[in-house]
Amino acid sequence: MFDKLEEIVRRQQEIVNELNEPSVVNDQARFRKLMKEQTDLAPIVEKYLEYKEAKAGIEDSLAMLEEESDEELKELAKEELNDCKERASVLEQEIRILLLPKDPNDDKNVIVEIRGGAGGDEAALFAAELYRMYCRYAERNRWKVDLMNLNENGIGGFKEVIFMINGQGAYSKLKYESGVHRVQRIPVTESGGRIHTSTATVAIMPEAEEVDVQIDMNDCRFDVFRASGNGGQCVNTTDSAVRLTHIPTGIVISCQDEKSQLKNKDKALKVLRSRLYDLEQQKAHDAEAEARRSQVGSGDRSEKIRTYNFPQGRVTDHRIKFTSHRLEEILDGDLFEIIDNIIGADQAAKLAKMNEN
Repeated sequence: MFDKLEEIVRRQQEIVNELNEPSVVNDQARFRKLMKEQTDLAPIVEKYLEYKEAKAGIEDSLAMLEEESDEELKELAKEELNDCKERASVLEQEIRILLLPKDPNDDKNVIVEIRGGAGGDEAALFAAELYRMYCRYAERNRWKVDLMNLNENGIGGFKEVIFMINGQGAYSKLKYESGVHRVQRIPVTESGGRIHTSTATVAIMPEAEEVDVQIDMNDCRFDVFRASGNGGQCVNTTDSAVRLTHIPTGIVISCQDEKSQLKNKDKALKVLRSRLYDLEQQKAHDAEAEARRSQVGSGDRSEKIRTYNFPQGRVTDHRIKFTSHRLEEILDGDLFEIIDNIIGADQAAKLAKMNEN
């Protein structure tokens, strides 16, 4: 590990030297690539330098204990030694986490698809609440939400909603949200006061660039139709909505949020590109089944990941056995504690796997 860290320090210095060369400054693509690499390496170098400082502190304290005869100074040296040992241990663990292989999609924007599952109108109402939850979480992170398609049920529920979240590191935080979300409560549609269990599925996909997925337009069929639901003056009066069918896979995507047919077509292609990219990733994950077992909830759509229990005011994430009694705050987008705990559990699982090897 320490050989690798020394190599990273050397590489960072090389990058600094390269960035000062006029030929690199004039080559914007090369400049951006080096800046990105420098940004990725900086936290590791910073922690490693702190670690080396703590190790030097240990050496100094040990030397003082050997040389010093004054009991009071010896006591101070012992305290310093313990502090430095504790700091070095913490930093070593943090460095190991920073050295874990990084998901290449972590910095990408995400496309989110939420669908009402079992439970009819109540499931659709829950899907709408999940949409609002993720919008509020995005807002708290200063990320931008771009609605792509919405299929309402007439009482404020969403049969399906597709939207994009644009923001640095959005995928690194939200990728753990894929799966079945379950709600337990008395539905507004229930007159007998019985608690019902309903579900909604969430799919999180990294936004795929054209370089990630090449789409043959001959494989695509576009149909245009008049948008339905709430809309402005133009939305419901022109054939601006677009239905895209990808013939080889049978994937069908509808987009009707924009007034412009061209913009809806562009959004549909974005969703298709991400779905095709996601399919490729799923195949790769399945081929690496052993690696997937060392990860926490990394995308299985059929996995029941979380329960939102209204009578008890609690939210339970089943993957990490985490329970919070802050239901209202969580539904208002305060997902930080849950997501941080999931990331921590995922990192611990990967570290354990790495230590096995």
